[in-house]
Amino acid sequence: MASETTSQKASSDLMSMTLLIDTKAQRVLYAEARKDVVDFLLSLLALPIASGIKLLGKGSMVGCVGNLYASVEKLDDAFVQADAAKDSLLSPVVLSPAASSNTSVLRLPAPSSAQSSKSFFRCSYSSNACRSFVTNASGTKCPNCGNQMATACTYVAGGQDQNTQNAAAEGAKGGGFVQGIVTYTVMDDLTVAPMSSISSITLLNRFAVKDLGALKDKTVQLGYTEGLAILKASLQSKTVLTDVFIGLKPAS
Repeated sequence: MASETTSQKASSDLMSMTLLIDTKAQRVLYAEARKDVVDFLLSLLALPIASGIKLLGKGSMVGCVGNLYASVEKLDDAFVQADAAKDSLLSPVVLSPAASSNTSVLRLPAPSSAQSSKSFFRCSYSSNACRSFVTNASGTKCPNCGNQMATACTYVAGGQDQNTQNAAAEGAKGGGFVQGIVTYTVMDDLTVAPMSSISSITLLNRFAVKDLGALKDKTVQLGYTEGLAILKASLQSKTVLTDVFIGLKPAS
């Protein structure tokens, strides 16, 4: 009974979207998706490269960036700066709530309060030259006078008006990125736009679909496995939905 409840819970956590498939060409024309799916797709933009490598594996990366990751892993601590941390490169903080929340498809940890709030310090002397230096380690010597930099400073984020701050606060509560008032069209190449009946007709014309009988819709589930496959395909392909859900190319 307990395993059945767990299975039901896992199923309820999955997101879903509806694909429109051209069965003759064996391709996904586009998908209809709700807010949760679109929030996940857009959250991929917030993933640091190292997070992608950690999720997909070093060997799956195109190019040489996987070698950089492996190099940091193997680097002895004796060669790392005292105030640097290997984890900050290998497991960077993901700031997007859609990518690092309890309902995140990729199950990335959310930043802790210790990670998201840093302390900064300046020299206590009133010299302009001294005040031009700031450090995140209390007690660091001032480059100008040599005095300890131990006077706390308050960090103020720039470039954010009240609306932006409110949006960020809402996002931190799991509000995501897009509004949930409409359904969205997700193209095979992950182009996203609000959906309308006119846009659907336009898309069919663009794809030059002559045999409407060859079209079928299919609802697919989007969980951890599919999320990883979409992330990988998005780095390698322009036919992501076809690759992942029809499987003409390996998805993992």
